[in-house]
Amino acid sequence: MEKIAMKTPLVEMDGDEMTRILWKMIKEELILPFVDLKTEYYDLGLAKRNETNDQITVESAQATKKYGVAVKCATITPNAARVKEYNLKEMWKSPNGTIRAILDGTVFRAPIIVKGIEPNVRTWKKPITIARHAYGDVYKSVEMKVPGPGKAELVFTGRDGAEMRETIQEFQGPGVLQGMHNLNSSIESFARSCFSYALDTKQDLWFATKDTISKKYDHTFKDIMQEIYDAEYADKFREAGITYFYTLIDDAVARVMKSEGGYIWACKNYDGDVMSDMISSAFGSLAMMTSVLVSPDGCYEYEAAHGTVQRHYYKHLNGEETSTNSVATIFAWSGALRKRGELDGLADLAAFADRLEAATISTIEEGKMTKDLALITTLPNVTVLNSEGFIKAVREKLETGEQA
Repeated sequence: MEKIAMKTPLVEMDGDEMTRILWKMIKEELILPFVDLKTEYYDLGLAKRNETNDQITVESAQATKKYGVAVKCATITPNAARVKEYNLKEMWKSPNGTIRAILDGTVFRAPIIVKGIEPNVRTWKKPITIARHAYGDVYKSVEMKVPGPGKAELVFTGRDGAEMRETIQEFQGPGVLQGMHNLNSSIESFARSCFSYALDTKQDLWFATKDTISKKYDHTFKDIMQEIYDAEYADKFREAGITYFYTLIDDAVARVMKSEGGYIWACKNYDGDVMSDMISSAFGSLAMMTSVLVSPDGCYEYEAAHGTVQRHYYKHLNGEETSTNSVATIFAWSGALRKRGELDGLADLAAFADRLEAATISTIEEGKMTKDLALITTLPNVTVLNSEGFIKAVREKLETGEQA
């Protein structure tokens, strides 16, 4: 079989632990036999990040800006235990956070729908994509415990020395304070990423905050989103036959629970953090979630939504058999290959990505799956496959063309 050609390389970001093992299997079994793969490779394994003082993470993000499409394996964000385990020079930052900051991107996460893995919400028929603004709010907040009575103020001092001042609370006893912020420029990038991704995927876009209570902070998000939509995207949305609307976050939650899905739900940072976990759990499994980082200037970085599967990795090192779900990592590769094909005008490359996803889903729907899915499926008489066995079963589907 003649391999499918590529024009422009993908940026390939390798990762850690069990997902690194799966990464190699997926390339060898599902990509290289079918595609004349071109990648610019970056090893984001923790050892290499430590060796390069994390410069390799910065370089991989810069390469993504150059080539436009990246595919990333799950990586370790070290804590104190990892610093000791890997003998690290310091507790390096999250690679995802570093890449996200350099690309100024928004994360879009959506469940992979498979018959037999049924959503807990019976009305959900189509994927619900969460778009999470990944800057500021409580994640960059400043906190203070108040020891006793006193006056708390919010103060802004301009470069010209002029002050703006608001009383937060006249404390009569101990309490706690939190100050948080966001940037108009970051909200604008979030808006453009959301609108562009909605057009790219032909899905309606919802945005929700609590502007009735937060009349300046949340209202700023609402206003910026609406201004950019009206000025830059309204006509494009009408032409595409999709809609954008704003609603309160509590109204959005009620609508989501009664909907059939099939739209993008854009959220502020904390809301997106929580709601993406709710969506993934309610649809069945975090191992069945796609994740793509989209920058406002059109760069895409695809990855699995889950972590490095540490427990399975230690079993693997001990020579024990594992049954690790590789679906989200397979879909990271298919997503990146499809986008590369679309951008380069390579219809056969995009079609291969479709076939790879169809083969993966068909394998599961035939009752061949990893242990985590076997525990939650409604399909009868399933066959539990080990990590390698599942990937080989998908390859067999690809080779025979027997896809759903």
